[in-house]
Amino acid sequence: MKLDTIHWALVGIWGLLALASLIVYAISKRSDKNMTELVQRTQSWWVMVAIFTVAFLVSNTISIIVFALISFLALKEFFSMIPTRRADRRVLFWAYLSIPVQYFWVYDSYYGMFAVFIPVYMFLFLPFASLLSQQTDGFLKSVGTLNWGLMLCVFSISHAAFLLILPATPDNSAGGAGLLLFLIFLTQFNDVAQYTWGKMFGKRKIIPGVSPNKTWEGFLGGVGTTFVLSILIAPLVTPFDIIHAAAAGLIIPVAGFVGDVTVSALKRDLGVKDTGSLIPGHGGILDRIDSLTYTAPLFFHFTRYFYY
Repeated sequence: MKLDTIHWALVGIWGLLALASLIVYAISKRSDKNMTELVQRTQSWWVMVAIFTVAFLVSNTISIIVFALISFLALKEFFSMIPTRRADRRVLFWAYLSIPVQYFWVYDSYYGMFAVFIPVYMFLFLPFASLLSQQTDGFLKSVGTLNWGLMLCVFSISHAAFLLILPATPDNSAGGAGLLLFLIFLTQFNDVAQYTWGKMFGKRKIIPGVSPNKTWEGFLGGVGTTFVLSILIAPLVTPFDIIHAAAAGLIIPVAGFVGDVTVSALKRDLGVKDTGSLIPGHGGILDRIDSLTYTAPLFFHFTRYFYY
């Protein structure tokens, strides 16, 4: 891996975050709208970027452990929101135990088991573990909820970690680290861009029954901004040519939006505003990675199909 490339990319992210903080500060002073949440989000980003940078630079193993911890916290938030039966408590143990196993397949570069462990083995095992309680009331709802939680919070997110294992290529000396940096940066930047465009110019609601704050102006502004950034950044840290960079620049913001509103639909169904309160201005871990639950697997398989 060409460390200089990654280092410069990280320096660029810190510089962009500093510039964004100055812009947010200026907007908050001049705007008549309440920008408290935007300011809190920016402050939280400093902490999150610092944690990500340290984990990223120390070793791949530490980065994989960080992603496993993120999956654990997200799954914990998911289960804390979802009504569960008393009989499901033992089943939850097996669900949590699947996290270190899934990330071991990532660490071991064992793509075969990585790809089937949760969607096949855990999908078949959890209903069996649940029926051992001999309580059939709510059985279907329970196993559906447990398996969807694993798919969303563990299987999807583990695709981001598996990017680290992808080797360098003649066209991409940054290897998997560059691909992961590209995915994380564009996914999170798209969230910020859609939020900012919507906050400043949003008027027409895009899906008010699920997420009243989402607007066409925010969505299209975020997609356009992310598309341009993808084309500019891809040559630095990915093997993508301009066609694939453009495709990634559309896949990530659109998939990110779908992931965001999918979790919003879940929260609206349960009557909660946030999945947690761990991150000021963002809510919980699942609130922060909702877009990544869709962008990570789609981007991973897009990259693997064309380049590995």
